Amino acid sequence: MNPGARLVLLGRQGSGKGTQCTRLSRHYVVPHISTGDILRAAVRDGTEFGRRAREIMDAGNLVPDDVMVGIMDERLDRDDTRGRGFILDGFPRTVAQAEALERMTAPRGIDVAINLDLPREVALARLIARLICADCGTNYSTADPPKYGMTCDVCGGDVVHRDDDTEAAIVRRLDLYEEETAPLIAYFDERGVLETVDAMGTPDAVSERLTSIIDKRRN
Repeated sequence: MNPGARLVLLGRQGSGKGTQCTRLSRHYVVPHISTGDILRAAVRDGTEFGRRAREIMDAGNLVPDDVMVGIMDERLDRDDTRGRGFILDGFPRTVAQAEALERMTAPRGIDVAINLDLPREVALARLIARLICADCGTNYSTADPPKYGMTCDVCGGDVVHRDDDTEAAIVRRLDLYEEETAPLIAYFDERGVLETVDAMGTPDAVSERLTSIIDKRRN
């Protein structure tokens, strides 16, 4: 990828967005910036922000725009985002956040925003079955658990079922996606930077679709 490429991945939770961001980050050698990772680190460290964020997330709600904009403004100001670019995962979630991102990244802005398209019912089933490493964030499921008990295959950390992955909280997050995040698709489409990719199928198949779209944009 050309130096300075800036990507946003959109999609419902359960679409495999985090996994694909990690793969793209390794493939193109650009930082993967996940708001989920940032929030979980704050929760794990027991900071005041982390305690507030946990209460919000456990209820199935989204962290307020002003808080997320402040976090991302600070993160995007670091040196590692200024050279080869970045992949944003979990930000923006609302049009207000997208407008803030446009200001943060001016004058160039975002090169491409990719919408990982997945039916709601499939996302719900995936999230109910999801397991995650508490240390590195690698995703598993009850149908495809780690090889050795509940120990992560990648880092050896504890694999758990997240406290906020109750069915009620998941349904609430999917409803919030429809209300607040889905309009981002129209926002980025109007700016000519939107691409939609089918998120059904194996991770390898989805990765191939993504890199094909990105390379086409690059060329």
